[in-house]
Amino acid sequence: MISATMPARLSTLADLRKAGIISSREIVAAIDCFMRDPATGPYRFMSGHSLDIAAIVDATPGLDRVERAGPQEKTFRNGLATALMAARPTKP
Repeated sequence: MISATMPARLSTLADLRKAGIISSREIVAAIDCFMRDPATGPYRFMSGHSLDIAAIVDATPGLDRVERAGPQEKTFRNGLATALMAARPTKP
């Protein structure tokens, strides 16, 4: 039985995308922004949600072993997209 007083869990980026709150284009733009400058700080989506992509990269095993430039860039971007979709952005 679910209690009515149970707090709602934070939505993942995938949940927000599925609900139409954050678009796929915004997610690609966030990845592009990180790829240009990993030190830019948290990425803020149009909805006001924000996500610290550098912290997610640091906390995701395996991403640190994939080159960010060159032939493996696509592998890194795909891994990053997967990690981002499971992340829980802060609310506006």
